[in-house]
Amino acid sequence: MLGLKRFYLFAYVLTAFVVSACSGQDPESHQIGSDAPPVKLSLEDRPSIVVLGDSLTSGFGLNLEEAFPAVLQEYLDGSEYSYEMVNAGMSGDTSAGGVRRLDWVLDRNVEVIIVALGGNDGLRGLPVEAMKDNLITIIETAIRRDIVVILAGMEAPPNLGQIYTAEFREAFSEVADEYNVLFVPFLLEGVAGMNELNQPDGIHPNLEGARQVAEHLWPVLESVLQDISTQ
Repeated sequence: MLGLKRFYLFAYVLTAFVVSACSGQDPESHQIGSDAPPVKLSLEDRPSIVVLGDSLTSGFGLNLEEAFPAVLQEYLDGSEYSYEMVNAGMSGDTSAGGVRRLDWVLDRNVEVIIVALGGNDGLRGLPVEAMKDNLITIIETAIRRDIVVILAGMEAPPNLGQIYTAEFREAFSEVADEYNVLFVPFLLEGVAGMNELNQPDGIHPNLEGARQVAEHLWPVLESVLQDISTQ
């Protein structure tokens, strides 16, 4: 918990992440692995994996190709799975903002969505039940479209009180259990509160931190893709 306290040191004086719309361009693909990678479809022809999030997803303070969705694209390009990773992160976005953008975000051939929202809800002290309702709306919409959901949890600042922070944390696991979706309890596990993995604001991952986030998510995403490939 000491790391989380350091993570939210700067959050006490913030009411939201810095608002800066993501550029909208697709992450550049990178080849890793063997000298002879598998033959891939062009990005335009691949099914999509969307990361719906806020500034942690859009890569605030980083180049777009350095944000964790672009690192996941590297992992994909070094694997047997042919997908386009779509960075649908927008700085300052709350769970309600994710709902408003959802139809546009899913207006493509999406097979998997990683929902990485809630950080700004917590920083603003927004009602937990409202956040849960928004997450449920996103998940139900995805399920109706036969899109596999991975839900990534967040933590609320401790200065909001033990009751709020406990309810906030539990909201993610409750929604994941109710809808039987894959769940990553904390998006920033191993990164939050680590000075060497974050930018000077103490909130947003730096280049190495973004790679750690991607490494944290990759085993879950890979297991999903394995299941899809056997269906």
